[in-house]
Amino acid sequence: MNKVLLVEDDPRVASFITRGLEEHLYEVKTITKGFDAIKEVMENEYNIIILDIMLPDITGFEVCEVLRSRKIIVPILILSALDTPHEKVKGLQAGADDYLAKPFLFEELLARINAQLRRAEFSTGILDFQSYAGVEINMKEQSAARDGKELNLSSRELKLLIFFMKNREKALSRIEIAQAVWNIDFDTTSNTVDVYINYLRNKIDKNFPTPLIHTIKGTGYMLKQKSYES
Repeated sequence: MNKVLLVEDDPRVASFITRGLEEHLYEVKTITKGFDAIKEVMENEYNIIILDIMLPDITGFEVCEVLRSRKIIVPILILSALDTPHEKVKGLQAGADDYLAKPFLFEELLARINAQLRRAEFSTGILDFQSYAGVEINMKEQSAARDGKELNLSSRELKLLIFFMKNREKALSRIEIAQAVWNIDFDTTSNTVDVYINYLRNKIDKNFPTPLIHTIKGTGYMLKQKSYES
């Protein structure tokens, strides 16, 4: 089920959108303030963000800019009563992927959401170039390195590393990893996830002074620069 973060302070609009999306089997969480939305996105994963411009604390433009500056590349669809070309350009320049003016037909909103999700399926959910703790991923070249040393990852290992990078410093369960990297439900009798974690560790951590992939007891794994302390 796709998860939608709806950032909208008008309860009537929020209720209208939520009701329609839930009828189409979307999971919707509504937040009314910009700062709260930023915090929510940094702590939880969403497939798409629907973002109003006029919020009680900061503007939707500012929310976009902050999220993009923090390398969050979840699709963002702006909803706004501001329908001038200038405002649309401003929204896109702030980092939005689409802009829909109010009032709108729900069918058009749904079509635009589905279009953004289709585009996201063809990407890895990460920028063309991403770095963390000395690890660098070049998506165009499908390569990865640590401290300038090529890691020579297989396609599956690279996909696994990308998923860790997207969720760095977050504890990930084996179920989450299996669903994201293999697109399958996790088989509790299988050690596939553990095997590939070991493969990746041998390339990303071996011969480096600081390990990055940590085992989280009772949960799974985490990519973190410093040792995990339970």
